[in-house]
Amino acid sequence: MRRGIAATALVASLALAATACGGDGDSGDKADGPVTITWWDTSNATNEAPTYKALVKEFEAANKNIKVKYVNVPFDQAQNKFDTAAGSKGAPDILRSEVGWTPAFAKKGFFLPLDGTEALADQSKFKSNLIEQAKYEGKTYGVPFTTDTLAFVYNKELFEKAGVQVPKTWEDLKKAAAKIKSKTGVDGYWGSTQAYYAQSFLHGEGTDTVDAAAKKITVNSAEAKKAYGTWLGLFDGKGLHKADTTADAYAHIQEAFVNGKVASIIQGPWEITNFYKGSAFKNKENLGIARVPAGSAGQGAPTGGHNLSVYAGSDSAHQQAALKFVNFMTSAKAQETIALKNSTLPTRDDAYSVKVVADPGIAGYQDVLTVAQPRPALPEYSSLWGPVDTELLAIAGGKKSLDEGLSSAETAIAKLVPDFSK
Repeated sequence: MRRGIAATALVASLALAATACGGDGDSGDKADGPVTITWWDTSNATNEAPTYKALVKEFEAANKNIKVKYVNVPFDQAQNKFDTAAGSKGAPDILRSEVGWTPAFAKKGFFLPLDGTEALADQSKFKSNLIEQAKYEGKTYGVPFTTDTLAFVYNKELFEKAGVQVPKTWEDLKKAAAKIKSKTGVDGYWGSTQAYYAQSFLHGEGTDTVDAAAKKITVNSAEAKKAYGTWLGLFDGKGLHKADTTADAYAHIQEAFVNGKVASIIQGPWEITNFYKGSAFKNKENLGIARVPAGSAGQGAPTGGHNLSVYAGSDSAHQQAALKFVNFMTSAKAQETIALKNSTLPTRDDAYSVKVVADPGIAGYQDVLTVAQPRPALPEYSSLWGPVDTELLAIAGGKKSLDEGLSSAETAIAKLVPDFSK
């Protein structure tokens, strides 16, 4: 059951009175001991978490009066888990919040406004569009921690063997894929059926699933139909891999690309370290990264990433400790360390050091970020991809026509944003 801001504040205050602490209700604080704060990290437990654990130890060594209870929460479970905990008890003091969750949790009163706090002391150093993406109704509820977008990633060797250039448009991609197939025997492109990966097609036609400013659902508009029509057309043709509608489609696409079985895909920087583990990219320089092909309105890719947000229900001592920790984890030094260890993109300009941009993956995605489009500050926005995922899967699998699927998506989205017009 969803609660309003007033009800949420009441629940939080009652929980605070009962526990007199933040975190998960079992912080282990002592009257004369250090404050223990809990951080729910939603990163990849294998590839990214070890770096964060090391930084936690570094922070604790420099701040003897603060202990950090690190908890790695699977990304696909974290949103619902935090929603439940923050509405009752057991919420962490700090959450690594996906940018789409930030306005939703801010609206519920779960996040502390960070303007003027220690956490945002270096606000001017962060990329301005990422700060804007952390805002809701004029207040900032997160500090940009990692950022990402989608890019056209390709195997340079296969492209060179086929004698093709990086495609500027989706039509160029079709032609290149056919030539790659003829010259090398492998498919030139393998697309995803997931809604997030189809965002680039929408942006390329100057549209989105909704127009937040106009409060209008646009997933079934003429522009969106054109965008999704282009997306659908890239599953059928010479050198174009057919749609994979299995539960393991993501892994299948990734495995094929990193081992040279397909020449190009659309992917984000969170896979940089895994790219390098594949046989095709033992030589990192073979990894090509370019802006996604353009539609009739130009190029565009969604901006993703995560913010570090502080729980509004924690007591003052825990909040102050949490603010200090967030400032540390988003400092230029920590951001550089994270980039070098995890190959993720820093969120502040002064963290793009010579060492960081020496990684061809990071350097490539840094350029792509210039055309990335931030998400609207709509609390329901990230939930809109759920029904679109369902319908695109049915469309790609031939179970529904494009018109039928988009009509169903429009109906489903209308239930999530009932005050929006069609």
